Amino acid sequence: MPKSKVRKKTDYPLTPTSRTPVRVKAAGPSPAWYITVMLGFMLAGLVWLLVYYLGADHISWMSDLGAWNFLIGFGLMVIGLIMTMRWR
Repeated sequence: MPKSKVRKKTDYPLTPTSRTPVRVKAAGPSPAWYITVMLGFMLAGLVWLLVYYLGADHISWMSDLGAWNFLIGFGLMVIGLIMTMRWR
């Protein structure tokens, strides 16, 4: 049975500059207030939409906003969801 050829491990020289490690700052857990604010934004958006659906007839300034209520409610929820990406 024929033997296979032995290959070299590296065909290029390793320079010390290409092997420099990157220092990453260790990140700890998120503070309690961050989680509270994040959940607060999401709940505020949900409450805004619920109040709009259930009580827009009785709240004149909210009915004047019309479709902008959807932007406000979903905008608050999206802010909370974006905050979840930084949550540790």
